[in-house]
Amino acid sequence: MALTRRQKDVLDFIASFVVSHGYCPSYEEIATGLDLASLATVHKHIQTLETKQYLSRGFNQSRSLELSQAYLREWQREQSAASAPAPKLEIEVQGRIAAGAPVETFATNDTLNFSELLSDRDLYALQVRGQSMIEDHICDGDFVLIERTADVRNGDIVVALVKGSDTTLKRFYREADGRARLQPANSAMEPIFVALEDLEIQGKLLAVLRKYR
Repeated sequence: MALTRRQKDVLDFIASFVVSHGYCPSYEEIATGLDLASLATVHKHIQTLETKQYLSRGFNQSRSLELSQAYLREWQREQSAASAPAPKLEIEVQGRIAAGAPVETFATNDTLNFSELLSDRDLYALQVRGQSMIEDHICDGDFVLIERTADVRNGDIVVALVKGSDTTLKRFYREADGRARLQPANSAMEPIFVALEDLEIQGKLLAVLRKYR
């Protein structure tokens, strides 16, 4: 059965106490640990949790609570997940590599920190379909990381919604006649011209990711 946030606080406190001490807390210890105003409040929560079958209790005993084993196991799983190391967001940069003639390599102390890339931004990802941006090295099947913003400058690669129905990834330019030019990076394709009032900028390109397997 569903728990309120305060009911979960009570269960979590009891679970933590049991793991630390090997026995359940008294009502007084629960009240103190959760900064509850009175024992009557503790009794009310315990009664409700007993009805929901998260714990059981004996009568007229100070330490009569017994937490359900199912909840205790779930709490322990939550604690294990919370204490697990965060995914590694920093990768060592070991040097530079030539894509032309071979050159001598040398070690560096640099790192590539993805947390700096992802933090404090409203981001989303899209998978590219088509060849219109290949001269900017954005290929069919690539994933693009987009920062959600309407604040863009001429030359930015943007996600543009045209006339409320079609979206496209193109370079954005404001034209002197009040229109926008959505420029492909493919010399075989023509630019798209659209009135600014028919255009919604949904974000600008932040990074490109290409998977090879």
